[in-house]
Amino acid sequence: MTVPARCRCCIAGGGPAGMMLGLLLARAGVDVVVLEKHGDFLRDFRGDTVHPSTLDVMADLGLRASFLARPHDEVRTLRATISGQPVTVADFSRLSAAHGFIALMPQWEFLDFLRDEAERHANFRLWLDAEAVGLTEDVRGRVDGVRFRDAQSAEHLLAADLVIAADGRRSTLRAAAGLPVREIGAPIDVLWMRLPKSPGDENQTGGYIGAGYFMATIDRGSYWQCAYVIPKGGITAIQSRGIEAFRAVVARAAPSLAGRVNHITGWDDVKLLSVAVDRLDRWWKPGLLCIGDAAHAMSPIGGVGINLAVQDAVATANLLRDALANRSVDADALTPLLARVQQRRLFPARVTQAVQVAIQNRLLAPVLQRDGADAAPFGVPWPLRWMQRLPWLQALPAYAVGIGVRPERVRP
Repeated sequence: MTVPARCRCCIAGGGPAGMMLGLLLARAGVDVVVLEKHGDFLRDFRGDTVHPSTLDVMADLGLRASFLARPHDEVRTLRATISGQPVTVADFSRLSAAHGFIALMPQWEFLDFLRDEAERHANFRLWLDAEAVGLTEDVRGRVDGVRFRDAQSAEHLLAADLVIAADGRRSTLRAAAGLPVREIGAPIDVLWMRLPKSPGDENQTGGYIGAGYFMATIDRGSYWQCAYVIPKGGITAIQSRGIEAFRAVVARAAPSLAGRVNHITGWDDVKLLSVAVDRLDRWWKPGLLCIGDAAHAMSPIGGVGINLAVQDAVATANLLRDALANRSVDADALTPLLARVQQRRLFPARVTQAVQVAIQNRLLAPVLQRDGADAAPFGVPWPLRWMQRLPWLQALPAYAVGIGVRPERVRP
């Protein structure tokens, strides 16, 4: 790896926020380097819901058609089975034609697409097997570079006028910068697993809710990607009862999949997502800006994390790209713009997290606390009952999930 002495902008983290920002800055002529600690983007059980707000960004870039040419599935309605009763939770077809579906695309396809588009620009560089491990600062305490480690564990320094921390909910760089994290709390964890599809299965992403259980099922074409929600820290108790008992729990939650639970052969087939909901009080310090999960870790509820990260990237590019592209603008002049990014994106992050926490505390936690064997059936909540009587109301959760609060568009 040939490491230059300096770049204009260094982005740590090749996830949705980092790769989208890298593409947007490269298109604006900014000298940008993205550091990704893994050797590729092939990780399983990552979020893969691309919402209409993100498809709008692709349209702004003239890339919507080529993006949707990648392998994906389209979800137009979200349904749930509550104590055996099917209900429609959200209907995206009631939004505009451009917003009529969520695209389910493996995250590696999404990131590969962003990389391919970014690499059309000579001023973009993606370094794989490059893990950001620390920051460098000048005598005034301003961040002026990144320390990173390659696949051979050799450490390198890269000076930068601006460092973007897009390295996820356990961000190394935000910790290195000493930015305090506000823990908002999550009473749940999620167990991810795959179950095969059968030819007679309905192609419908949805979920199962009942006394003592909540399980989401995402249609991935040839298999169901299943998310079984458990109380926070409950994995030890579940594993102590054995894999056979867990298979029985899954079969009870999703009776239509009961004949396939033997495909869960052991705990290696079950991946734990430790859910965290947190937020930085301040997303920046001179020379450094945190975006995406590094600034605000989201619950998996609604699958909105990817799309909030993309919105952060778009807002960051809109506010910073002209200054970054103009080399006569020195690094100190960028600092006021970092505060403007937080001012722009803090409100949607706070509102979204507040809704997620309300759902966690008022719906999921009470459901999971029930004794599934003895509790009375869990009834359909009254808002969902009204949505079945007045189907046009199903557009409201579709908009909240698909478009969200303060959606960003790429400025010409």
